[in-house]
Amino acid sequence: MLNKAILIGRLTKDPELRSTSNNISVTSFTIAVDRNFTNQQGEREADFIPVVAWRSLAETCARYLTKGRLVAVSGRMQVRSYEGNDGLRRYITEVVADEVQFLERNPGSGGAPGNGAPGNAPAPGSGHSNPSGHGASEPEGFSPLDVDDDELPF
Repeated sequence: MLNKAILIGRLTKDPELRSTSNNISVTSFTIAVDRNFTNQQGEREADFIPVVAWRSLAETCARYLTKGRLVAVSGRMQVRSYEGNDGLRRYITEVVADEVQFLERNPGSGGAPGNGAPGNAPAPGSGHSNPSGHGASEPEGFSPLDVDDDELPF
């Protein structure tokens, strides 16, 4: 069986960090993912996908992500249900994130994309270094693109 979701989109609001009764961190946020086609009026529509992250990934997302940030989310689809106050069964479809990549600079950071975010730092012993000292690493001979949001197709 295969259950894998990979999405790129922008946060619709700041993430919400909570803790379970066992003190496990959980963060939820929604990303807007543009569709690859236009509607009959020639406008692009978006899907709003709920995302849930757990433990240290939840804490990292809550700390560094804000409304409007562009992210890539990799994880699995999950459908859960609960009984509402009216006695009806409600269903929620969401992505449980295994990995969240920050795809652009944090406003005001002045560094590379994801500057200062532990989730984007190279793994220990990976052999990659960053001579600029900004915290994120790029392979030798590559540098991050400096692209304005207005130039992006989504």
